[in-house]
Amino acid sequence: AAVRAAAAAAPPTTASLADRVRPDFPALAQEVGGRPLLYLDSGATSQKPVSVLRAMDAYYERDNANVHRGVHALAARATASYESARARVAAFIGASSDRDLVFTRNATEGINIVAHAWGLANLKPGDEILVSVAEHHSNLVPWQLVAARTGARVRAVGLTPTQEIDVGAVRDALHEGRVKIVALQHVGNVTGALLPAAAVADICRAAGARLLLDCCQSLPGLPLDVAALGADWVVASAHKACGPTGIGLLWGKPDVLEAMPPFMGGGEMIDHVGIESSTFAPPPARFEPGTPPIAEAIGFGAAVDYLNAIGMDAVARHEAEVGGLLYEGLRSINGVTVYGPPPGPTRPAALASFNVSGLHATDISTLLDGAGVAVRSGHHCAQPLHAALGVSASARASPYIYTSAGEVDAFLGELKSAIQFFRDA
Repeated sequence: AAVRAAAAAAPPTTASLADRVRPDFPALAQEVGGRPLLYLDSGATSQKPVSVLRAMDAYYERDNANVHRGVHALAARATASYESARARVAAFIGASSDRDLVFTRNATEGINIVAHAWGLANLKPGDEILVSVAEHHSNLVPWQLVAARTGARVRAVGLTPTQEIDVGAVRDALHEGRVKIVALQHVGNVTGALLPAAAVADICRAAGARLLLDCCQSLPGLPLDVAALGADWVVASAHKACGPTGIGLLWGKPDVLEAMPPFMGGGEMIDHVGIESSTFAPPPARFEPGTPPIAEAIGFGAAVDYLNAIGMDAVARHEAEVGGLLYEGLRSINGVTVYGPPPGPTRPAALASFNVSGLHATDISTLLDGAGVAVRSGHHCAQPLHAALGVSASARASPYIYTSAGEVDAFLGELKSAIQFFRDA
């Protein structure tokens, strides 16, 4: 309620939004090595507001029961909370029905559901699965496993000179007629580049190919409308968008989901079970076997409530502002290479991956940690992309709604000090 009132009171700016919401995130009040924490690893996972923590605690403290299975009061309340969370998350991404939204453990499970339930039933030798070199491993490995079982081939398109996915190459590959499914990231977790999803969806539709979008990096910072995106499936995780770990979403077009067989079998996803055969429930239950992550789903619902109270347009403006400061600040440091397109319509995300000439990303990140600055280093689960960039690793700074312009400046100052330390060594 406090965030909602504050958001309504004044148009947000980079400073005012970060200052308003920061008290909602208790983890940010700590010190690391005697220095105030400067958390710039939100691209890996965001911090969680108190409202999300309290919603999950309330379930365990008062309503702890399994869902869809009991008629007693606790079970009824738990089921109502679980399904209410589904409805709110579905509305958050613009779904026309909450029956089209499957709760998953994470985006990885969502991709695996599509790869195995749809892919094993529809792919055959000679078919192609089109990805890009920039994909997260979660959008590569499942397709490799399915390709090995079906005889299909995984094929990748490259990047443009500004390190965006080459849409022209996607069009050319589809024109050849062998591609049956295209699986691409909506926003790059290394480059921050935005895919023109609606245009790609049109290309896929014209060629008779399905489209899956990995929206893990766009869900936290952009208003999403799955109908406007035009994809057949959308996957995302809650934990990058103020929600808990262990919960994600798979949205699919209703006719596509209905035609997919189950991925896993068990309780909850059935209609009738006999000894030798079973019939299955319609989506979403068909893809949610066993006891689901109930508290996590409730936390996911609380997270989208929190973001809705701020307003996703305000979140996107903040991302653009703080991301621009970060990008330009990194570019101004001698010897620093920043990956991806410059700030603007094709780079809405605040994250920035970079390298310092002559230094390893992990060394830089380790020294920054000593100053209380949390950034990520490594290949970011994108080894093919780093190979295409000609590097083995990179460092990545990823602000979020609680990151102020002053903190970006502080990070840049600590980075300069770290570089100087190595230069002087």
